[in-house]
Amino acid sequence: MDWTTLLSPIALTLGLALSVTLALLVIATPIAWWLAHGRSVGKEVVGAVVTLPLVLPPTVLGFYLLLTLGPNGPGGWIAGLWGARTMAFSFGGLVIGAGVASLPFMVQPLRNAFASIEAEVLEVAETLGATSWQRFFRVALPLAMPGYLVGAIMTFAHTMGEFGVVLMIGGNIPGETKVLSIAIYDFVERLQWERAHVLAGGMVVFAFLVIFATMIVGRRERTA
Repeated sequence: MDWTTLLSPIALTLGLALSVTLALLVIATPIAWWLAHGRSVGKEVVGAVVTLPLVLPPTVLGFYLLLTLGPNGPGGWIAGLWGARTMAFSFGGLVIGAGVASLPFMVQPLRNAFASIEAEVLEVAETLGATSWQRFFRVALPLAMPGYLVGAIMTFAHTMGEFGVVLMIGGNIPGETKVLSIAIYDFVERLQWERAHVLAGGMVVFAFLVIFATMIVGRRERTA
């Protein structure tokens, strides 16, 4: 068996999952905090939009992302800054697309973690002279760490297994956009069952470990 055909999509998928997880840790934090503590009447509308990728068919989400990242969308204009025509069918495009698809998996655990922080705790910190930034970084952030851990695990796992969106906006370019899910599909189409078994079996083990880790984090949070 040529292991390079297996290692390449594994490495690419790990890089994609790590990039998306790190990006969403930053992007999802202010969104989740506002959804948990904001008083705007429109926050539930924003919450629904953020959650939309959970119910939209991946091909529908991928289609609109393809238009957005394509040469006639904003992605084409951005890509033109470095001489390219499109952000689709590139690793950068995959990061954006997978990030949108995985956003609710990061936002929801963080929102729940922030919402569970009692208002009295933040009020005590305020009476002691803590600024809003200090209250967030020294009080809220440490208390929300279980939510960050669950969000990171779920986001990483979801990105590892994403198929529909990455197929629509990335295609099947070896070394560039051919991630694990696409590679398994490709091997099955070519009747290369042994290679498909290796990758699919690895994903089953990975999925089990993710579920197990999430359950352990949840148990520790309940008993804390």
